[in-house]
Amino acid sequence: MNLENTKAQMRKGVLEFCILSLLANKEAYASELIQTLKESKLLVVEGTIYPLLTRLKNDGLLSYRWEESTGGPPRKYYFVTPLGEKFLEELRKTWNDLAEAVNFATSSS
Repeated sequence: MNLENTKAQMRKGVLEFCILSLLANKEAYASELIQTLKESKLLVVEGTIYPLLTRLKNDGLLSYRWEESTGGPPRKYYFVTPLGEKFLEELRKTWNDLAEAVNFATSSS
């Protein structure tokens, strides 16, 4: 069994939840998200975030706006839509239930 692979899969499993949570607090562009996720050791591969952002946008959970940058090309700032807020609320409930179940199961041993 490959421990690093298992750890990477666990991080990937919560990445969508973390991205929505970050963007619910403030809009951000992809590089900001990547930096925050790297700092928290959640980003497995940088190439993972762009397809995920596109999928979340296509699902109506995220939207974006373009903003001109003084030091380079325009930036795409992502933010959570009303549908995304409802989805995130359900994810939070699911996360709390899951964390409670895992804590119960692991404390019983």
